[in-house]
Amino acid sequence: MSKVCVFDHPLIQHKLSILRDKRTSVKEFRELVSEIAMLMCFEATRDLPVEEVEVETPVAKATVKRLAGKKLAIVPILRAGLGMVDGMVSMIPAAKVGHIGLFRDPETLEPVKYYYKMPADIGEREIIVVDPMLATGGSASAAISFLKEDGVKTIKLMCIIGAPEGIARIQEDHPDVDIYVAALDSHLNDHGYIVPGLGDAGDRIFGTK
Repeated sequence: MSKVCVFDHPLIQHKLSILRDKRTSVKEFRELVSEIAMLMCFEATRDLPVEEVEVETPVAKATVKRLAGKKLAIVPILRAGLGMVDGMVSMIPAAKVGHIGLFRDPETLEPVKYYYKMPADIGEREIIVVDPMLATGGSASAAISFLKEDGVKTIKLMCIIGAPEGIARIQEDHPDVDIYVAALDSHLNDHGYIVPGLGDAGDRIFGTK
């Protein structure tokens, strides 16, 4: 079973409190999503392998640690996931970025892929799928499935707010994918919104509501 990491860092929780507030402006909301993603990225990459190398400081030679050549990619689920990318790339400048666009078929209610663009070597990379909200888990599960079909072996899912229903869906469909959230909320309402949540993350990031 995949692990679920809920962040309790004071900086993340403080920023999340402002993010939830309906009075928060589009500009501030967008900045906060990026900042929270950056802070979460710090913890989600804690297990990256390192190797010892020797450098020469202005004073003496030193044995130091660097990332051991691990190839990473960040894959946002369009459109709201785009809001998390800049913060993460600022922490991992060498990471490549793929994109997955999904919409829900009005009849079957199943996620349909309308856009999929990945680095050529995606199968060799460790992937972090990002989406601010993990509600039903349908879109995230589909995105992960598409990546696995493309040969990806190691995937993490990073969301700002998760609902128990979404967590359960990912753990059932993809028990090998660890889940990182800044908050685990109560439940989904009749419209599929996370409660208490923060509303529609895409609309609040892009000012379309």
